[in-house]
Amino acid sequence: MSIGNLIEDFSFLDNWEDKYKYLIELGNQLPHFDDSQKIEQWRISGCQSQVWIIPHFSSSLLSFQGDSDAIIVRGIIAIVLEIFNDKSAQEILDIDVEEIFDKMGLREHITPNRRSGMLAMVDKIKFYARQSLGEKNEYSRVSGQENL
Repeated sequence: MSIGNLIEDFSFLDNWEDKYKYLIELGNQLPHFDDSQKIEQWRISGCQSQVWIIPHFSSSLLSFQGDSDAIIVRGIIAIVLEIFNDKSAQEILDIDVEEIFDKMGLREHITPNRRSGMLAMVDKIKFYARQSLGEKNEYSRVSGQENL
């Protein structure tokens, strides 16, 4: 699903309750991490819920896996991953996530704590993008894939 499709889907939903249900549905489509992936190295600080995002780098593109212990947050992760997956580092740095959330009508409906957590996820993803443009760091290999 593309960002355009997500924006369109959310625009067809008339009320927040329907958007909330769709957000949960998106989150339910994410695969769950096993315990070996739920480690401090991948945990996003600044989120009220437990959130983990694992970066992967290949062919000059970044992609991410994410999980949370909260169903609404999993939906937010699904959207964030859709926004940033399979993009170059520079594309990631150029994306205005808040504009996209505004177009979906989500920013005014998610709680301040969830918004703060979403921004923490975005900050970490952009950190990984900056790292891929610069020096290599300690994130060398996870699950046999090249990582940042």
